[in-house]
Amino acid sequence: MYKVFLVAAVMLLSARVYAQEFSMAGSVRDAKNNQVLTGATLQLEGTNRATVSDAFGRFRFDKLAAGEYSLLVKFIGYSDQSQKVSLSSANAEVTVALQESFVMTDEVVVSATRADEKTPATFTNVNREAIQKQNFGQDLPFLLNWTPSAVVTSDAGTGVGYTGIRIRGSDATRINVTVNGIPYNDAESLGTFWVDVPDIAASSQSIQVQRGVGTSTNGGGAFGATINLQTNTRNDDPYATLMSSAGSFGTFRNSLSFGTGLLNDHWVIDGRVSKINSDGFIDRATADLQSYYFSAGFYSGNTMIKAITFGGKERTYQAWYGVPQSRLQNDTEAMLMTASNEGWNQEQTNNLLTSNSRTFNPYTYKNQVDDYKQDHYQLHFSQRLADAFTANVSLHYTPGKGYYEEYRYNNKLADYGLSPVTIGDSTITSTDLVRRRWLKNDFYGFTYSLNYEKDKLNAILGGGWNRYDGDHYGQIIWAQVSPVPTEYQYYFNNGDKRDFNIYGKTTYSFTDRLNAYVDLQYRRVTYTATGIENKQNTVNVDADFNFFNPKAGVTFAVSDNQVAYASYSIANREPVRDDFVDAPQGRTPKSENLRNLEAGYKIMGKNYMLKANYYLMDYRDQLVLTGQVNDVGASIRTNVDKSYRMGIELEGALKISERFSWNANVTLSRNKIKEFKEVYYDYGANFDEYNEVSVTHRNTDISFSPNIIAGSGLNYKIFKNLEATLLTKYVGSQYLDNTSNAQRSIDAYVVNDLRFSYTVHPTFMKEIGLSLLINNILEEEYESNGYTWGYAGGGQQYRENYYFPQAGRNFMAMLTFKF
Repeated sequence: MYKVFLVAAVMLLSARVYAQEFSMAGSVRDAKNNQVLTGATLQLEGTNRATVSDAFGRFRFDKLAAGEYSLLVKFIGYSDQSQKVSLSSANAEVTVALQESFVMTDEVVVSATRADEKTPATFTNVNREAIQKQNFGQDLPFLLNWTPSAVVTSDAGTGVGYTGIRIRGSDATRINVTVNGIPYNDAESLGTFWVDVPDIAASSQSIQVQRGVGTSTNGGGAFGATINLQTNTRNDDPYATLMSSAGSFGTFRNSLSFGTGLLNDHWVIDGRVSKINSDGFIDRATADLQSYYFSAGFYSGNTMIKAITFGGKERTYQAWYGVPQSRLQNDTEAMLMTASNEGWNQEQTNNLLTSNSRTFNPYTYKNQVDDYKQDHYQLHFSQRLADAFTANVSLHYTPGKGYYEEYRYNNKLADYGLSPVTIGDSTITSTDLVRRRWLKNDFYGFTYSLNYEKDKLNAILGGGWNRYDGDHYGQIIWAQVSPVPTEYQYYFNNGDKRDFNIYGKTTYSFTDRLNAYVDLQYRRVTYTATGIENKQNTVNVDADFNFFNPKAGVTFAVSDNQVAYASYSIANREPVRDDFVDAPQGRTPKSENLRNLEAGYKIMGKNYMLKANYYLMDYRDQLVLTGQVNDVGASIRTNVDKSYRMGIELEGALKISERFSWNANVTLSRNKIKEFKEVYYDYGANFDEYNEVSVTHRNTDISFSPNIIAGSGLNYKIFKNLEATLLTKYVGSQYLDNTSNAQRSIDAYVVNDLRFSYTVHPTFMKEIGLSLLINNILEEEYESNGYTWGYAGGGQQYRENYYFPQAGRNFMAMLTFKF
């Protein structure tokens, strides 16, 4: 019997040894500077096992049988590396050191405008894996919500349709955006309309967010941040991906992507088509979005030629008016005052009184829509001229055309350049009508860069020239008074803007640890606009700006895993179209000036990372709203002499265990205007006067600039293919104007989202993924944006605050098939 047990025990032990499972873990680094590489792809050749290096450059394979494996590692800009790893009696710890590739890659297109580890700038890189994990079909700002100092908002309350992002309190007009190095901001308003390129994240390889002035780039001046987006890069393997999402508020997203892989050792073709629909959280805030992306690239040793086209068609119901505070508070008496202040008729007033308190939309006309189509064409040519020289030239062209349609109640005919209409014994001076305000524009130009990198010196000469030609015009397509001509054009004006810039950047390594950086840019902007504006006022703008934007700094590697940096930058920015068009007669807006100090420290260990950054953004002549209006009632912005933003940004990551990891960031800031002159209008005791009243405020907070912004992502791997992530965002209170008046503010809020991701790798396809995103799981009632206006009359002050409520608990589910 003992012999039987002994034999059985030996057999069981042998079976256990035979079936013993091992793990393979390690890190991926740059062989030259030992920096970790985040987002490298690792595959066990001959199997379907693959993973991506994390924020620490770490990777791990579990449940591997004993044997010898071939580990294939790929990272853009580096040569592929295959490494043999033997698993027999212990787990394996592997360090992979990748060599920079001398084969031309798509990275050269954006390298001239991006920061790297030797650049003394404050930046965050978001890789493809992180983008796709959060990409359920919402606009790009909502994917960047977890980066430091970011605050996002959505008109419809769901992240689909019109969305916006502020970074360090700076709005979209002060955030420079490029796509593959090509300017994306609207040339006249300097705004960024992500709704025009829906689902662009599905075709994005990486995004770099630089905070502060950042490095020299193309397009408008960065007065708060830079968002540098790169679309799909070369993929040598054929693929196809189908993503389908569905969720609350009738939201659906379907996206099909494909790639041919490398054809005949030279050609790569990629494509994507997407369709997104949503009913929105706000009443009638529907979105019907279509987009596409196609590219064809030719690669031959030292040469790369790539043609890219992408764009979209959007039709969104307008939700940009907001919800009055009286409606949010369900105060009937205050709502009646709101209707009176707005001049609303009985139908509009009834809509206000009977709507849901958080989803009210003042628009009820069925075609109160924004309808716009925009296409982007890019051609990139890159050539390695010698071992140290690389040249890049890019051509681009973007046509766009669209309108927004609106129903207008009882508008004066004179406001449209029309004479009164006589019908019988009646003279009609006003009427209901439907109008369309059109924008048709063309934006084209080129960018270039010449890169030199050898030994201790890395130098870049770059720049570009761009021209914008835009027609603004309005039509009346229907009027209650029949003699109004059909499609009568009541205004037309043209804007022509030309932007030239040239910059030189140099990084010199005095030692292996000390690097100096100098970046000098000259930018010339000319802008002309002529014609008649919407309110029948004459437009006549002829502006010319010459800007010199120097930047300098140092980085010092305290040790192999610690880096400190400091930089000082000067940036200048031209006024936007409205600043010129709405300026009172005889007044010309001045350009803005920013002086930016950045100083930071970064330490990275095997399982932790910490970044700390101090910034001071000192403004001269910043343009702000004061409450003043011009002679046709349009709000105007005024240059304020001195204002500043100062803060500390902390960003960290911690790998608590093989299952737990945590990423977090917090920004603590002060954002002040040293002297601000508020303007309001007093209509007298009997509403028969008109007086402009000004009140001087000192050391007030800059509007929409919370003193605290924090984000957190707590990730837990439940088991091999299933992970859960708790995403938390805190935004401190914000003021709606620059008076620091608590009665004109947005309350602080904290929002928690929960994301589940489950993936399997069957033998018949690369991957099947199922993801679930539960937004606002604790049903926080909050508003993320707003505006205010007021006046005095009858011995009283009247104030109207409007807010943009965001959706309560809602969900999105996504199914992904990768072939």
